[in-house]
Amino acid sequence: MTLIGHQVTVELKNDLAITGTLTSVDQFLNIKLDDVRVVDDAKYPHMMAVKNCFIRGSVVRYVQLPASAVDTALLQDAARREAQQPTTGGPHSISR
Repeated sequence: MTLIGHQVTVELKNDLAITGTLTSVDQFLNIKLDDVRVVDDAKYPHMMAVKNCFIRGSVVRYVQLPASAVDTALLQDAARREAQQPTTGGPHSISR
């Protein structure tokens, strides 16, 4: 499943939140949006003229996905399986 073409909201580390149509995303979380609008346009009036944007992944705080695009049953099943796995020492454990 792909989210290309879906409406998403990207919250940046500087508290700017931008909603738009997802056109691309890469492994670094670099995001391209079309038909963008700022969630709080009174606070960022200079952004009203922006119609599309490229967002560098290192400045992204959150990406809000449409609820219809998230398979919650799959996520719950994966979390359940992870919780059932026995814990091992791991790299930070102390063994004497």
